[in-house]
Amino acid sequence: MVHISNPVDTPIIIGTETEYGIAIKNVSEQDPVAVSTLVVNIYKDNNLKKITWDYDQESPLVDARGFISEGENQKPDKEENTIINDILFNGGRYYVDHAHPEYCTPECTNARDVVIYEKAGDLILHLSRIAAEEVLPAEQEIIIYKNNTDYKGHSYGGHENYLMSRQIGFDDIAEGMIPFFVTRQIITGAGKVGSENGAEPAKFQITQRADFFETEVGLSTMVARPIINTRDEPHADEKHYRRFHVIVGDSNMSEFSIYLKVGITAIALKLIEKGIIGSQFNLVNPVMQNQMVSRDLTCKRNILLEDGRRFTPIEVQRSYLDLAHKYLQPYEITSVMEDVMIKWAFVLDQLEADPMSLDCHLDWVIKKRIIDAFVERHNLSWSDSRVRMMDLQYHDIRPDKGLYARLKKNGRVHQIVGHEEVVRAITDPPTDTRAYFRGSCLKNFPGEIHSASWNSMVFCTDSSSLDKILMDRPYFGTKELVGDLLKNCTASELVEAILSSKCE
Repeated sequence: MVHISNPVDTPIIIGTETEYGIAIKNVSEQDPVAVSTLVVNIYKDNNLKKITWDYDQESPLVDARGFISEGENQKPDKEENTIINDILFNGGRYYVDHAHPEYCTPECTNARDVVIYEKAGDLILHLSRIAAEEVLPAEQEIIIYKNNTDYKGHSYGGHENYLMSRQIGFDDIAEGMIPFFVTRQIITGAGKVGSENGAEPAKFQITQRADFFETEVGLSTMVARPIINTRDEPHADEKHYRRFHVIVGDSNMSEFSIYLKVGITAIALKLIEKGIIGSQFNLVNPVMQNQMVSRDLTCKRNILLEDGRRFTPIEVQRSYLDLAHKYLQPYEITSVMEDVMIKWAFVLDQLEADPMSLDCHLDWVIKKRIIDAFVERHNLSWSDSRVRMMDLQYHDIRPDKGLYARLKKNGRVHQIVGHEEVVRAITDPPTDTRAYFRGSCLKNFPGEIHSASWNSMVFCTDSSSLDKILMDRPYFGTKELVGDLLKNCTASELVEAILSSKCE
């Protein structure tokens, strides 16, 4: 085993994980585990069917507060591993998580790339769905939703990950990010008809997830969900890196919402790293106020801070943005970050003037606009089952059936990236993170790879031994660093070159 790392200081690395809702029409009984397994396994390239996911580096029970949670870290056997996991040419991962197909983007260095690779995931799910339907009886149809609730009390996640410096204390991150997340939903919410989980009734609210969060800080992602998740599983050198695992956001259809969601969060974390954000925005009862913000469609109801001040969610978000303008140095602000900050200001100004003016930009506003029109046209109550079906149909990934997809096709929503970029991202990894090495090795040497994970590749170049290459720094494996090796070497030569290198 050899460690390969890049000593260059790393900016925040971003990735998202999306659990999709899934169902089959015209069956006597739903089996989401079986259909999820079908859509994931049928997509897998034949050359990659024997490559497994390496679970050795995973530690989901380690808590950032300094202890290991009780429970069993179950790992699938080899046969199950090959069935439920698909490691993608683009450097991402596609697998079955409980009763859902889940897609994880490769590691990205900026918000725009996250949009490209998350939207590539939507296309991968669509292609999987088409292929899976071909082996089902003719009358059966698979429906996949990119949302966060089945309206039966079950919520599933649209998670974000930010790889950042281990030097920042976890308590400092939690303190600075709770007010940010409670107020961020006015930008990132996907919109929701009704309420769930015993929460206060609502005709329509900003976010799909607020009703399901019951604590401020904790490890669980399934019950008693916390605003701040404490999982300490960096998938990188744990001495240098921390992966901040965010479970409080919605799954977004809108490219604009995805772009700002991850872009402004990375900026807020930068402010915490620099010591700019501390306790100045601490909230009274954040869980309660999280649900309150979700129900305030004006975005102007005051929330209460511990020091007695009252701010609107817009004002809290504007405070974070103002601090970014004041304290981030020009050399720290990339072109994408600059664009994010411009769009962040634009959205806050529009929310202040009239939230419904963002009906081409933000998911919750787009959804409310089309449901408002439907309710008025048919003289319906918001509790009508057809209204809830409209909500679900907004998230349908089928291009000809999904309401968001049809709006996009007709040029009715704001786009961030081009369709050609998204199509390329199905098979081409980012060039500026270790995902390039992972994806390129899968393309070039599928028969000589035993297993892979986020921070390792295990090669089997002969019949007698396995060679594990640890990629414990996110910038190991960029095109700049290993492009020539991958272009000119066989798998054996590549492994030998890396094993004999002096990099540590």
